Amino acid sequence: QNIVQLNRQRRMNRVKKVKKAVIPAAGFGTRFLPATKAMAKEMMPIVDTPSIQYVVEEAIASGIEEIIIVSGKGKSSIEDHFDVNFTLEENLRKNGKNEMLTILQKTNIPSIHYVRQPYPKGLGDAILQAAPFVGDEPFVVLLGDDIMPNDIPLTKLLMDTYEKTEGGVVATMRIPNNLVNRYGIIDIQDQVSEHVYSVDHFIEKPNLEDAPSNLAIIGRYLLTPEIFDVLRSQKPDSGNEVQLTDAIEALNQIHPLTAFEYTGKRYDVGDKYGLLIANIEFGLKKPETAKKMHDYIIALSKELKK
Repeated sequence: QNIVQLNRQRRMNRVKKVKKAVIPAAGFGTRFLPATKAMAKEMMPIVDTPSIQYVVEEAIASGIEEIIIVSGKGKSSIEDHFDVNFTLEENLRKNGKNEMLTILQKTNIPSIHYVRQPYPKGLGDAILQAAPFVGDEPFVVLLGDDIMPNDIPLTKLLMDTYEKTEGGVVATMRIPNNLVNRYGIIDIQDQVSEHVYSVDHFIEKPNLEDAPSNLAIIGRYLLTPEIFDVLRSQKPDSGNEVQLTDAIEALNQIHPLTAFEYTGKRYDVGDKYGLLIANIEFGLKKPETAKKMHDYIIALSKELKK
Protein backbone atom coordinates (compact mmCIF):
# COMPACT_ATOMS: atom_id res chain seq x y z
CA GLN A 1 0.00 0.00 0.00
CA ASN A 2 2.86 2.38 0.80
CA ILE A 3 4.43 1.67 -2.61
CA VAL A 4 1.13 2.43 -4.36
CA GLN A 5 0.81 5.73 -2.46
CA LEU A 6 4.44 6.62 -3.25
CA ASN A 7 3.97 5.95 -6.97
CA ARG A 8 0.78 8.02 -6.97
CA GLN A 9 2.59 10.90 -5.24
CA ARG A 10 5.45 10.71 -7.75
CA ARG A 11 2.99 10.85 -10.62
CA MET A 12 1.14 13.83 -9.11
CA ASN A 13 4.45 15.64 -8.66
CA ARG A 14 5.20 15.04 -12.33
CA VAL A 15 1.78 16.21 -13.54
CA LYS A 16 1.46 19.90 -12.76
CA LYS A 17 -1.80 21.07 -11.29
CA VAL A 18 -4.04 23.03 -13.65
CA LYS A 19 -4.59 26.43 -12.04
CA LYS A 20 -5.01 28.87 -14.95
CA ALA A 21 -7.69 29.50 -17.55
CA VAL A 22 -7.71 31.50 -20.77
CA ILE A 23 -10.98 32.93 -22.06
CA PRO A 24 -10.74 34.44 -25.58
CA ALA A 25 -13.13 37.39 -25.96
CA ALA A 26 -11.64 39.54 -28.70
CA GLY A 27 -14.01 38.86 -31.59
CA PHE A 28 -16.16 41.56 -33.20
CA GLY A 29 -19.43 39.67 -32.72
CA THR A 30 -20.66 40.60 -36.18
CA ARG A 31 -23.43 37.99 -36.07
CA PHE A 32 -25.19 40.12 -33.48
CA LEU A 33 -24.96 43.52 -35.15
CA PRO A 34 -26.26 46.12 -34.51
CA ALA A 35 -26.30 45.13 -30.79
CA THR A 36 -22.55 44.53 -30.79
CA LYS A 37 -21.68 47.86 -32.39
CA ALA A 38 -21.22 49.34 -28.91
CA MET A 39 -21.44 46.26 -26.66
CA ALA A 40 -19.19 43.25 -26.25
CA LYS A 41 -20.79 40.10 -27.65
CA GLU A 42 -19.78 38.29 -24.46
CA MET A 43 -22.02 40.64 -22.49
CA MET A 44 -25.16 39.55 -24.37
CA PRO A 45 -27.48 38.40 -21.57
CA ILE A 46 -29.05 35.03 -20.97
CA VAL A 47 -32.10 36.36 -19.14
CA ASP A 48 -30.21 38.61 -16.68
CA THR A 49 -26.67 37.23 -16.76
CA PRO A 50 -23.98 37.94 -19.37
CA SER A 51 -22.92 34.78 -21.19
CA ILE A 52 -19.28 35.27 -20.19
CA GLN A 53 -20.24 35.10 -16.51
CA TYR A 54 -21.41 31.51 -16.96
CA VAL A 55 -18.02 30.67 -18.47
CA VAL A 56 -16.11 32.33 -15.64
CA GLU A 57 -18.28 30.57 -13.05
CA GLU A 58 -17.57 27.21 -14.72
CA ALA A 59 -13.82 27.83 -14.48
CA ILE A 60 -14.03 28.79 -10.79
CA ALA A 61 -16.31 25.84 -9.97
CA SER A 62 -13.71 23.55 -11.57
CA GLY A 63 -10.99 24.76 -9.21
CA ILE A 64 -9.27 27.27 -11.48
CA GLU A 65 -7.42 29.89 -9.44
CA GLU A 66 -6.52 32.53 -12.04
CA ILE A 67 -8.22 33.61 -15.26
CA ILE A 68 -6.99 35.75 -18.12
CA ILE A 69 -9.48 37.19 -20.59
CA VAL A 70 -8.06 37.99 -24.03
CA SER A 71 -10.06 41.01 -25.12
CA GLY A 72 -9.96 43.60 -27.86
CA LYS A 73 -11.23 47.04 -28.78
CA GLY A 74 -14.63 47.89 -27.33
CA LYS A 75 -14.52 45.21 -24.63
CA SER A 76 -14.12 47.40 -21.55
CA SER A 77 -17.62 46.44 -20.38
CA ILE A 78 -16.27 42.96 -19.58
CA GLU A 79 -13.65 44.42 -17.23
CA ASP A 80 -16.25 46.70 -15.65
CA HIS A 81 -18.61 43.76 -15.10
CA PHE A 82 -16.12 41.78 -13.03
CA ASP A 83 -14.82 44.85 -11.17
CA VAL A 84 -16.24 46.40 -7.99
CA ASN A 85 -18.93 49.05 -8.53
CA PHE A 86 -18.67 50.82 -5.19
CA THR A 87 -21.34 53.45 -5.98
CA LEU A 88 -23.94 50.88 -6.99
CA GLU A 89 -23.15 48.70 -3.99
CA GLU A 90 -23.62 51.64 -1.62
CA ASN A 91 -26.92 52.52 -3.30
CA LEU A 92 -28.25 48.99 -2.89
CA ARG A 93 -27.02 48.82 0.70
CA LYS A 94 -28.68 52.15 1.67
CA ASN A 95 -31.96 51.04 0.10
CA GLY A 96 -31.95 47.70 1.88
CA LYS A 97 -31.75 45.71 -1.35
CA ASN A 98 -29.56 43.05 0.21
CA GLU A 99 -30.54 40.23 -2.14
CA MET A 100 -29.57 42.30 -5.18
CA LEU A 101 -26.37 43.36 -3.41
CA THR A 102 -25.40 39.71 -2.92
CA ILE A 103 -26.02 38.99 -6.61
CA LEU A 104 -23.92 42.00 -7.59
CA GLN A 105 -21.00 41.11 -5.32
CA LYS A 106 -20.74 37.64 -6.83
CA THR A 107 -19.43 39.32 -9.97
CA ASN A 108 -16.53 40.94 -8.09
CA ILE A 109 -13.73 38.57 -9.14
CA PRO A 110 -10.23 39.94 -8.46
CA SER A 111 -8.47 36.85 -9.88
CA ILE A 112 -9.29 37.88 -13.47
CA HIS A 113 -6.54 39.47 -15.57
CA TYR A 114 -6.76 41.00 -19.03
CA VAL A 115 -4.65 41.21 -22.16
CA ARG A 116 -5.54 42.61 -25.57
CA GLN A 117 -5.22 40.91 -28.91
CA PRO A 118 -3.98 43.81 -31.06
CA TYR A 119 -5.17 42.42 -34.41
CA PRO A 120 -8.01 39.95 -35.16
CA LYS A 121 -5.80 37.08 -36.32
CA GLY A 122 -7.82 34.11 -35.16
CA LEU A 123 -8.32 31.96 -32.08
CA GLY A 124 -4.81 30.54 -32.12
CA ASP A 125 -3.30 34.02 -32.07
CA ALA A 126 -5.66 35.09 -29.27
CA ILE A 127 -4.47 32.22 -27.09
CA LEU A 128 -0.85 33.07 -27.90
CA GLN A 129 -1.39 36.47 -26.25
CA ALA A 130 -1.83 34.64 -22.95
CA ALA A 131 1.60 32.92 -23.10
CA PRO A 132 3.34 35.24 -20.58
CA PHE A 133 0.46 34.70 -18.13
CA VAL A 134 0.44 30.91 -18.52
CA GLY A 135 4.21 30.38 -18.47
CA ASP A 136 5.23 26.71 -18.37
CA GLU A 137 2.00 25.43 -16.82
CA PRO A 138 -0.88 23.45 -18.29
CA PHE A 139 -4.02 25.54 -18.72
CA VAL A 140 -7.63 25.38 -19.85
CA VAL A 141 -9.25 27.37 -22.63
CA LEU A 142 -12.95 28.18 -22.36
CA LEU A 143 -14.74 29.70 -25.35
CA GLY A 144 -17.56 32.05 -24.49
CA ASP A 145 -19.88 30.86 -27.26
CA ASP A 146 -20.48 27.53 -25.52
CA ILE A 147 -22.55 27.40 -22.33
CA MET A 148 -22.62 23.87 -20.95
CA PRO A 149 -24.41 23.50 -17.60
CA ASN A 150 -23.57 20.15 -16.06
CA ASP A 151 -23.57 18.60 -12.58
CA ILE A 152 -19.80 18.25 -12.91
CA PRO A 153 -18.43 21.19 -14.94
CA LEU A 154 -16.96 20.13 -18.28
CA THR A 155 -13.73 21.95 -17.44
CA LYS A 156 -13.41 19.80 -14.30
CA LEU A 157 -13.98 16.65 -16.37
CA LEU A 158 -11.10 17.68 -18.64
CA MET A 159 -8.89 18.36 -15.63
CA ASP A 160 -9.69 14.92 -14.18
CA THR A 161 -8.88 13.30 -17.53
CA TYR A 162 -5.58 15.17 -17.70
CA GLU A 163 -4.54 13.79 -14.32
CA LYS A 164 -5.07 10.27 -15.66
CA THR A 165 -3.59 10.65 -19.16
CA GLU A 166 -0.90 13.25 -18.31
CA GLY A 167 -1.52 14.99 -21.64
CA GLY A 168 -3.69 17.61 -23.28
CA VAL A 169 -7.43 16.99 -23.57
CA VAL A 170 -9.94 18.41 -26.05
CA ALA A 171 -13.69 18.45 -25.35
CA THR A 172 -15.82 16.92 -28.10
CA MET A 173 -19.46 16.14 -28.71
CA ARG A 174 -21.43 14.08 -31.22
CA ILE A 175 -23.13 16.28 -33.81
CA PRO A 176 -25.44 15.63 -36.79
CA ASN A 177 -23.45 14.51 -39.83
CA ASN A 178 -24.66 17.44 -41.92
CA LEU A 179 -22.90 19.89 -39.54
CA VAL A 180 -19.37 18.41 -39.64
CA ASN A 181 -18.17 21.10 -42.07
CA ARG A 182 -18.72 23.73 -39.36
CA TYR A 183 -16.46 22.15 -36.73
CA GLY A 184 -13.06 20.70 -36.06
CA ILE A 185 -13.53 16.91 -36.23
CA ILE A 186 -11.43 14.19 -34.64
CA ASP A 187 -10.16 11.05 -36.31
CA ILE A 188 -10.43 8.47 -33.52
CA GLN A 189 -7.45 6.18 -32.99
CA ASP A 190 -8.74 4.12 -30.08
CA GLN A 191 -11.02 4.31 -27.05
CA VAL A 192 -8.91 4.77 -23.92
CA SER A 193 -11.74 4.61 -21.39
CA GLU A 194 -15.37 5.63 -21.09
CA HIS A 195 -15.80 8.93 -22.98
CA VAL A 196 -12.03 9.22 -23.65
CA TYR A 197 -10.37 8.59 -27.03
CA SER A 198 -6.84 8.74 -28.37
CA VAL A 199 -6.68 10.76 -31.58
CA ASP A 200 -4.97 10.17 -34.92
CA HIS A 201 -5.80 13.58 -36.37
CA PHE A 202 -7.70 16.79 -35.71
CA ILE A 203 -9.29 18.04 -38.94
CA GLU A 204 -10.63 21.59 -39.33
CA LYS A 205 -14.09 21.78 -40.97
CA PRO A 206 -13.93 18.77 -43.31
CA ASN A 207 -16.46 18.08 -46.03
CA LEU A 208 -19.01 15.44 -45.08
CA GLU A 209 -17.44 12.86 -47.35
CA ASP A 210 -14.00 13.46 -45.82
CA ALA A 211 -15.06 13.52 -42.16
CA PRO A 212 -13.66 10.53 -40.23
CA SER A 213 -16.30 10.84 -37.48
CA ASN A 214 -19.04 13.11 -36.19
CA LEU A 215 -17.14 13.81 -32.95
CA ALA A 216 -16.74 17.59 -33.05
CA ILE A 217 -14.47 19.84 -31.02
CA ILE A 218 -16.47 22.13 -28.74
CA GLY A 219 -15.35 25.12 -26.72
CA ARG A 220 -13.25 23.61 -23.94
CA TYR A 221 -9.58 22.62 -24.16
CA LEU A 222 -6.89 21.60 -21.70
CA LEU A 223 -3.52 22.33 -23.25
CA THR A 224 0.10 22.00 -22.25
CA PRO A 225 2.48 24.97 -22.71
CA GLU A 226 4.14 23.35 -25.76
CA ILE A 227 1.17 24.69 -27.74
CA PHE A 228 2.73 28.16 -27.65
CA ASP A 229 5.83 27.09 -29.59
CA VAL A 230 3.54 25.54 -32.20
CA LEU A 231 1.44 28.71 -32.44
CA ARG A 232 4.51 30.93 -32.79
CA SER A 233 5.76 28.95 -35.78
CA GLN A 234 2.40 28.34 -37.40
CA LYS A 235 1.61 30.18 -40.62
CA PRO A 236 -1.76 31.94 -40.89
CA ASP A 237 -4.39 30.41 -43.16
CA SER A 238 -5.79 32.00 -46.33
CA GLY A 239 -7.88 34.36 -44.19
CA ASN A 240 -4.75 35.49 -42.28
CA GLU A 241 -5.91 33.71 -39.13
CA VAL A 242 -3.97 31.30 -36.92
CA GLN A 243 -6.25 28.31 -36.43
CA LEU A 244 -6.15 26.57 -33.06
CA THR A 245 -7.28 23.23 -34.52
CA ASP A 246 -4.28 23.22 -36.87
CA ALA A 247 -1.95 23.92 -33.94
CA ILE A 248 -3.51 21.13 -31.90
CA GLU A 249 -3.06 18.76 -34.83
CA ALA A 250 0.65 19.65 -34.97
CA LEU A 251 1.00 19.30 -31.18
CA ASN A 252 -0.69 15.90 -31.29
CA GLN A 253 2.14 14.55 -33.42
CA ILE A 254 4.66 15.55 -30.70
CA HIS A 255 2.71 15.21 -27.46
CA PRO A 256 -0.42 13.08 -28.09
CA LEU A 257 -3.71 14.50 -26.83
CA THR A 258 -6.95 12.76 -25.97
CA ALA A 259 -10.54 13.68 -26.75
CA PHE A 260 -13.20 13.71 -24.05
CA GLU A 261 -16.74 13.09 -25.28
CA TYR A 262 -19.23 15.36 -23.51
CA THR A 263 -22.81 14.09 -23.39
CA GLY A 264 -24.51 16.88 -21.45
CA LYS A 265 -26.45 19.96 -22.52
CA ARG A 266 -24.81 22.55 -24.76
CA TYR A 267 -26.04 26.00 -25.80
CA ASP A 268 -24.30 27.67 -28.73
CA VAL A 269 -24.85 31.30 -27.76
CA GLY A 270 -22.57 32.53 -30.54
CA ASP A 271 -25.54 31.92 -32.83
CA LYS A 272 -28.78 33.94 -32.76
CA TYR A 273 -30.98 30.86 -32.59
CA GLY A 274 -28.79 29.30 -29.90
CA LEU A 275 -28.96 32.46 -27.79
CA LEU A 276 -32.75 32.55 -28.11
CA ILE A 277 -33.02 28.90 -27.05
CA ALA A 278 -30.77 29.57 -24.05
CA ASN A 279 -32.91 32.52 -22.96
CA ILE A 280 -36.10 30.48 -23.23
CA GLU A 281 -34.76 27.45 -21.36
CA PHE A 282 -32.95 29.44 -18.66
CA GLY A 283 -36.05 31.61 -18.30
CA LEU A 284 -38.09 28.48 -17.65
CA LYS A 285 -35.75 27.61 -14.76
CA LYS A 286 -35.47 30.96 -13.01
CA PRO A 287 -38.04 31.30 -10.19
CA GLU A 288 -39.02 34.86 -11.07
CA THR A 289 -39.77 34.05 -14.73
CA ALA A 290 -40.54 30.32 -14.86
CA LYS A 291 -44.34 30.41 -14.38
CA LYS A 292 -44.95 33.32 -16.76
CA MET A 293 -42.65 31.82 -19.39
CA HIS A 294 -44.36 28.45 -19.10
CA ASP A 295 -47.85 29.93 -19.49
CA TYR A 296 -46.74 32.14 -22.37
CA ILE A 297 -45.14 29.28 -24.30
CA ILE A 298 -48.21 27.09 -23.86
CA ALA A 299 -50.45 29.93 -25.13
CA LEU A 300 -48.08 30.68 -28.01
CA SER A 301 -47.93 27.06 -29.09
CA LYS A 302 -51.72 27.02 -29.40
CA GLU A 303 -51.56 30.14 -31.56
CA LEU A 304 -48.90 28.60 -33.79
CA LYS A 305 -51.03 25.51 -34.36
CA LYS A 306 -53.83 27.60 -35.87
